[in-house]
Amino acid sequence: MNTKPTSFTELINGDTPVLVDFYADWCGPCKMMGPILKDLKKKAGDTVNIIKIDAEKNADAAIRYNVRGVPTLILFHRGKVLWQQSGVVQADQLHSIIKQKTEEL
Repeated sequence: MNTKPTSFTELINGDTPVLVDFYADWCGPCKMMGPILKDLKKKAGDTVNIIKIDAEKNADAAIRYNVRGVPTLILFHRGKVLWQQSGVVQADQLHSIIKQKTEEL
């Protein structure tokens, strides 16, 4: 039986913080986020889930969270937005932000 959350809503409402990377295929800076997020996953491990969402294919979610440019990173925990920023952010900075924001919970 598969107990992993399947939908975006289920994921962001979970107990594990979720970093969402809103991107577009044509976006150069978005492509830079791939290796950064892999590095972050190594550093953060299971303390955070990282998902990528195509802002053009998922326009409803992009509009709901005021994604005006890509890449936009949003940190969710139990359905709440803890942090949001557009542009490329390095793995060390992201890791610090995630630790800081989740320690405040």
